[in-house]
Amino acid sequence: MGFWYLMAAAALATLGAGFHGILGRRLYLGEIRKGGLPESTVTLSTVSWDMFTVLLLVSALTLVNVAYNPSNALMVHPVVMMNLMGAALFIGLGFAGHKMLIRLPGAYLMGATGGLALLGL
Repeated sequence: MGFWYLMAAAALATLGAGFHGILGRRLYLGEIRKGGLPESTVTLSTVSWDMFTVLLLVSALTLVNVAYNPSNALMVHPVVMMNLMGAALFIGLGFAGHKMLIRLPGAYLMGATGGLALLGL
């Protein structure tokens, strides 16, 4: 097991969760609330935003667990897949007309987290 690769991936996921869950949430929800959308849409959007933050935190905790307990290595595979597929989704949607997604850090954060975790295996 590549302890430092797993720890670096965990650090990225933790940093991402902090940025996404605090600063990003404040910016995003401020814009959503100004949009005049129905309350149910704002609520679902808030849940979706926060679930992504949870995904990042669970990824980080899983990677730290496996770094210290290599016998749990199978736990890393879903984390790798979630992050690499999430990065692919950002990039794919970015090239499919949602160009702003290419400028956001999500694809790069998830790609780096997934890549480092894969190297840690």
